[in-house]
Amino acid sequence: MATLQDSVVELCALVGEALARATWALLNADPALARRVVEADRDVDRRTAALEAELWREVDEGGTARPVRELVAALLVLPELERSADLAEHIAQRAEGGLGAEMSPASRGVVQRMSEVALAMWQATTGAFLSGSATPEELDHADEELDVLHARLTAIVAGGAMDPAVAAQVTLLARFYERLGDHAVNLSRRVGAFRPSSPGA
Repeated sequence: MATLQDSVVELCALVGEALARATWALLNADPALARRVVEADRDVDRRTAALEAELWREVDEGGTARPVRELVAALLVLPELERSADLAEHIAQRAEGGLGAEMSPASRGVVQRMSEVALAMWQATTGAFLSGSATPEELDHADEELDVLHARLTAIVAGGAMDPAVAAQVTLLARFYERLGDHAVNLSRRVGAFRPSSPGA
């Protein structure tokens, strides 16, 4: 049976992959890729639901091989992972609708940078769960940059260079990336509750 740490690492990696693919689809007008990202979110939903059901069975049965602290941590982590995957899906849905091609060059540039920062945060979070050691302070600095970029994108939207309908969607995009950063920070703070995988496990 995979350790909880292994399961969380895999789900973190899936979120990071979805984020990268969704942004590529958005900025490169690739609706087919966007559709694949949307469809892949079902797999994340299925995995998190199955793991959550397994954990609750262990809680109900009592006397589990897993420490109670680890079970509780996983039950807190899973909803954040599922919501993060949903945020990547929301970006992909906008890409599928062709939003990227309608955005102003300035807004596309900011979204590109927001994606880079958010993706680096998710890679760091995945690595933290893999190693069993986190440095949330580093993610806090990156999260601050996302907040600055969010404000910059909001200012671009307020400048009126884009159609109002497009501007409204770009405002949502800014929120999606910001929330992805927030989830990465929150998750990194729970790394210590998981037991490191045994070598060769």
